[in-house]
Amino acid sequence: MGDVAAGLLTGLSLIVAIGAQNAFVLRQGLRRSHVGAVVAVCAVSDLALIIAGVAGVGVVVDRAPWAVEVVRWLGVAFLTAYGVASLRRARRPEVLAVDGDAPEARGGVVAKAVALTWLNPHVYLDTVLLLGSIAGTHGHPGRWWFAGGACAASVLWFAALGYGARLAAPRLADPRAWQVLDVVIGLVMLAIAARLAVGGA
Repeated sequence: MGDVAAGLLTGLSLIVAIGAQNAFVLRQGLRRSHVGAVVAVCAVSDLALIIAGVAGVGVVVDRAPWAVEVVRWLGVAFLTAYGVASLRRARRPEVLAVDGDAPEARGGVVAKAVALTWLNPHVYLDTVLLLGSIAGTHGHPGRWWFAGGACAASVLWFAALGYGARLAAPRLADPRAWQVLDVVIGLVMLAIAARLAVGGA
């Protein structure tokens, strides 16, 4: 049980930080737009990456820095485009949709969730390499209990972020509040892209 708790706490410490993926999940949760699909994509992706890291794929990634470098620049391009789009959206503030009739197509939303997850080099560095390395210190049976705790952390966090965002919906019924949120999200995306471009850290 100690291995599970360690995995849960470690997973939460890595995933709770404000980032592009969390900002996107929050936005979709506030819009009540395909929340289940977004949460599922992010959680399942995290589970796959955690299991891959514990299984030893992190060693392969560590020995192929060029692969992480390719992902880094793809991430820079995607985050820059998404950040600019968010700032453009803020120029035409909209009322937050609370009736569930989201104008966004499910395919486009899912594609963005996939891109924000798999084109983020930090996912490979933190989830695959770091979690995989920490799990290895728990021994052969214990590392999988650790992985189970880390997987539980991802599922709990994304579900809470996506569905819990609805509690803030009434406060964002004002177009001005939604405009501010889009500006913040856009700036976060661009800041992450700039940080990746200059140092990849």
